[in-house]
This record gives sequence, structure tokens and C-alpha cells, in this order.
Amino acid sequence: MSAPQQWSITTRITLFTGVVAALLSALLATVLMIAISRIATDFLTDELAANAGRVAVAVERGRVSYPLAYHPSRNMQVVDPEGTVVAATDQLRGKPRMARFTPDRTITNSVVCDGVFPAGECNIVVAKAAFRDGEKWIVYSANPVLPAWVDPRVAALVGGSAITLAAAVTYLGYRVANASLRPVRAIQAELEEINASCPDRRVPVPAGDDEIHDLADSVNHTLSRLEAALLQQRQFVSDASHDLRSPIAAMQAEVEDALIAPQETTVPKLGVALLRDLKRLQAIVHDLLTIARLDSAMPGAREPVDLSDLVTAELRARRHTKVIETVLEPDVYVVGDRSRLARVFTNLLDNAQRHAESTIIVTVRREPDGGDERFSAGAAVLEVADDGPGIDPDKRELVFQRFIRLDAARSKDAGGAGLGLAIARQIAEGAGGTLGIEDSTRGARFVLRLPAAPAADDAGEPASRDTLNWSD
Repeated sequence: MSAPQQWSITTRITLFTGVVAALLSALLATVLMIAISRIATDFLTDELAANAGRVAVAVERGRVSYPLAYHPSRNMQVVDPEGTVVAATDQLRGKPRMARFTPDRTITNSVVCDGVFPAGECNIVVAKAAFRDGEKWIVYSANPVLPAWVDPRVAALVGGSAITLAAAVTYLGYRVANASLRPVRAIQAELEEINASCPDRRVPVPAGDDEIHDLADSVNHTLSRLEAALLQQRQFVSDASHDLRSPIAAMQAEVEDALIAPQETTVPKLGVALLRDLKRLQAIVHDLLTIARLDSAMPGAREPVDLSDLVTAELRARRHTKVIETVLEPDVYVVGDRSRLARVFTNLLDNAQRHAESTIIVTVRREPDGGDERFSAGAAVLEVADDGPGIDPDKRELVFQRFIRLDAARSKDAGGAGLGLAIARQIAEGAGGTLGIEDSTRGARFVLRLPAAPAADDAGEPASRDTLNWSD
């Protein structure tokens, strides 16, 4: 990892701000110095022109007076019509004319280097024409070219201002970055304190409507989901322990009774009692393993499944204690795991057989999408209805929770662990469908809806109605 990536975000933002501020301040200072230099040069040129004009007026009047220039850095010459220098400042006295260009009736200026001036020195030279007795005289006025910094004091002021501005912007960038990341540090500190012993704690949400506010909201929503999952897991462990303890305690009691009074029992009698509890224990463990696989989001098979064929096969493979009527529409296909879908149906059927008075009706049909985008190609519907006491509307969602068993009216078989319906809904939702309880004239009506797949033969056949009356 490179060094910049190891720096904190505050350091990187401050460094970036400082570099940008320094570059912009340097650019601003350069532009400002260029502007000042040009303004000063223009001002100096105007001053030289004014001096040349003053002397030209004196030449035209025939009264040239000394000194020609009042500033020590100024140099002036007066050249007659023959090109002879007739008057000059002290530094150029006795020297040839400083420039060869001549003005017309206006002032002309140019930069002249070397010549009569010291070696390596360039001067701004302004030439002004003066007319005396009909002859053209020339007045030259010169001053050394101003340096780029114009004046050390000006350069120091501009440079110091640029440095101060860059430092101020860098410090402001540091303060802004530090203030912006302060809520992040608060979130980090709170997250480090949250553990399994205090899952109800939440990170502070900063005021405003920025990305950090949204981040804190997302973190709190995640913590809420984790807390719910943790509480569900704890409840799951508690309920599983309770349900596993019951058959284990029953088997322990049977064995202890046999050991205390061996003459009052036999091996077949003890075996039957233990086998009954072992089957219940096996069913609970099997359900727990199924839930663990579903919770881990292990993918199932993806294959076309005809719900009518699946229902028919499962009904033929089972023994029934109630009359089962079927209304099966052919070629109702879904894409999913056949074994899992069979588990949904058998769980619903087992629940119906426990609570039905005499009859169970199983229906398979295909419905249009109904405006639900999950069923854009239509819905494959599997209904299992019984003629039992039914379920109160306010308890219809409760029965799909794990280890939930309602009152005695819906709990004739104490062997249920309260996991079948929870597993069925989890499988349905994992397949992209829904499972719920809908209104019926009598009993409970469980309705499974899954995204329909194209049928192998769209022609189809009319729905068939069979009546099965298999009982032990």
C-alpha cells in the first residue's frame, strides 16, 4: 500500500487543499504582478512622455532650461535637425543620441538596450517631435525598464498575501474535513462499543441531510435488523431447547421407570414408548436442519415443476385420515426445487389433517398477474383448505412464526413443533412467491402463490376433481 493511501482522510483532504491553494495563490500572485508591472510601465511611459512634451515646448520656444529631468533615473536628450545632440542630462552628456527612431507628429516609444546606456541595461525611450523655425527637433526621454517585481515592497506584499491566502485556505480545508468526519468518528466509537450484550444501542445521527446522515440511518437500520435477528436467534435457541427437552425428558422418564420397576415393563413396551419420542425428536431435528439450510440461503434446484403432478404424486405416496378433494388444473408450471415445493405442500397438508373435521380441499390453478410485478407471467396458485375451526384474522400471521402453536382448537396434535408453517413460508418466499391465509366460509384456507412458468402445452385440459378417502 502506498504512503498516501495510509494517510487519514483528513490528512489527504488537507494536503490536497493545500496544494491546490498554493497553486492558485501562486497563479493569482503571478497574474497580479504582471498586471501591476504593466500598469507601472504604462504609468512610467506616460510620465516620460510628459517630460518629453515639457522639454519639446521649451525647445519650440527657444528656451531650454536645465536640469532637463528632475528624477535621478531619468535621462533626456535634445537632438537638432542635423542629428546632433545639443542638450542632455549629466549621464549622457557628450554621448551620441540614445535612439535612432524618430517620431512623426506624435509621441513614439520603444525599448532600447545597451548603446549609450550601461551594458545589459534596457530603457524605455520616448521620442517627442518639436518644430522650431519650420525644422524638426527631437526630444528623447528614457528610464530603465521596470523589473518584473516592480518594487521589492510590492513583491513582498503580493507574495506574503499569496502565502497567507494559501495557508488560510489550507487551514479552512482542514477544519471542514475535520468537522465533516467528526460524525464518522462518533459512529465508529459507538460501533466499537456495541456488542451482543447491548444490541439495542444505535449510532448518533448527525443533523442535516447529507451522505453521513444517510450513512448513520443505514447503519441504524442494519443494527435494528441485526438486533431482530439476534433476538430471533435467542428465541429460536430457547424454543428449540424447550421442544427438544420434552421428548428427551419423556425418554428419560421411561428408562428410569423401567430401571426402578423392571417387572412392570417389557422391552417391546419400552421400545414403543422410546420410538414414539425418538420419532418426534427426529422430526424436530429435521425441521431445525431445514431451517438452518434456508437461513444460510443455500440455493435449491431450478427446474420446471408441474404443481398438479407434484400434488398428485404426494397424495398417492401418503396415508390419509381425512377425505381429500382435489381440483387440479393441468400444466401449472413453476421453476423451483421440486423437493422443497413438495415440503411446502406436505407441511400444509399435515397442518390441515391435524385441524380438519372431515374434509380437505386441495386446489391448483393459474391466475393472471393481478398487477403484482413478481407475477408478471401469471401466478401458479396452490390452495389447501380444511373444514376445521379456522384461524382468527388477527392470528393469521402469528402461525407462520417459528415454534408457534395456537390454542387447543388448533392444537389437537401435541406432536407438532410449530415449525412446519414457518418452513413453508420461508421456502415460498425463497422461490419468489407468497404464502398466506385468506378468507374462507369455513376453516382455514392456506394459499401459496408462485411465479408461473410457461406450460409445456398451453392448450391444457379442463380442471379435474377427484375425491380421495384414505384413512388408517
